[in-house]
Amino acid sequence: MQQVMLVTGASRGIGAATARLAAKHGYAVAVNYTSNEAAAAQVVRDIEAAGSRAFAVRADVASEADILAMFEQVDKRLGRLTALVNNAGVVDITQRVDEMSAARLKRMFDINVIGSILCAREAVRRMSTRHGGPGGAIVNVSSAASRLGSPGQYVDYAAAKGAIDAFTLGLAKEVAAEGIRVNAVRPGLIETDIHASGGIPDRVEKLKHHVPMQRGGSAEEVAQAILWLLSPQASYTTMSLVEVSGGR
Repeated sequence: MQQVMLVTGASRGIGAATARLAAKHGYAVAVNYTSNEAAAAQVVRDIEAAGSRAFAVRADVASEADILAMFEQVDKRLGRLTALVNNAGVVDITQRVDEMSAARLKRMFDINVIGSILCAREAVRRMSTRHGGPGGAIVNVSSAASRLGSPGQYVDYAAAKGAIDAFTLGLAKEVAAEGIRVNAVRPGLIETDIHASGGIPDRVEKLKHHVPMQRGGSAEEVAQAILWLLSPQASYTTMSLVEVSGGR
């Protein structure tokens, strides 16, 4: 039986790199996107060129209805899910906490936290031996910000990723006896366009001197860690928060 993976936020950055690498490891891949249909379609073409199956599925992870519809599409088109990568996430413009609006905070937590928990819920319902599933693995994409705090920039983002860390630990213990492993990666300064959406397109270049390795990381380097956590080689690894941060 071919392994089936859903990657949220897979049209760019870490998500796209993970989806492409998953195909090379033999997964059939559902490529989730919110708005960039053309980019998601290109990821699908790359996966098909690698000899695997894939399709793009539009869903806003801030919407429970969208999440439910997305998982139904995966069921119909690829079969029972065996791997979930909770990658979809957002930052916002650089602000201090005393400048942040409630609307900003709601968007931040709806997408980065609640959406990930709801996706994990649906994955567990399909993977868990308690529900007749074959088992599986979940990787949540957190951030080094969860322990650095991102003062003066994205404290709300850091707090959301801190929630993802706690969720990873709790869910891992909850489903460990049901054939599901749950881990997280915590990327540091990674060369993706998420920094531009926060208003600092050159953020990696500006801050790389704070990294012991003296450089930013690549989306592909994070994807390698994610695929290892999902693989049989990590069969006794659960409840882990893996740093992919160059030592920062």
